[in-house]
Amino acid sequence: SLLFLFFYVRSVSPAGREMIIGSRAYSHCFRDRLISGLFELVIAINYVLYYFFPLPTPLPHQFPWPWWVSLVIAALIGIPATILMIVGLRAAGEEALHPKKEHSMYSGIYKKIRHPQAVGEVFLFPVMGILLHSPFLTLFSLIYFPIFVILCYAEEQDLLLRYGNAYAEYCKQTAAFWPKKMG
Repeated sequence: SLLFLFFYVRSVSPAGREMIIGSRAYSHCFRDRLISGLFELVIAINYVLYYFFPLPTPLPHQFPWPWWVSLVIAALIGIPATILMIVGLRAAGEEALHPKKEHSMYSGIYKKIRHPQAVGEVFLFPVMGILLHSPFLTLFSLIYFPIFVILCYAEEQDLLLRYGNAYAEYCKQTAAFWPKKMG
């Protein structure tokens, strides 16, 4: 989880890194985004391994209800989260994986919230715990909420470097994680 955080923060910092290493920063950020994705995959694999080889904890190994209840709960959380993440990925376009200096600011869902991908993705960690019917993994997943806040903060600092006042104004107009009330 810490390696995922480390490489993801590096991957969302192309403007800051460009000041140090020049135009190579954008390709380095792409590489770091791939590495962070690899560590995210390792996290998912570890969730499954924990299910089969749980550590001794005071929590029960499984929830007290049947697995199908966990499936329904996971679907109620996971389907909207996945949709939000996909909509954010589509609106971000290639920038979602491969940052480019000439990329323009976002449209689509980014007119409503600044971090739709993060909001969708962070809920997928507890969904994995719920699908694995594990109280421990579901509770453990809560550590990803502050991790994703840190990721979003780091990204915003770099976007302020990239876009300056235009991004600062965008931040004033658009909420980070939940759409602002109209009116």
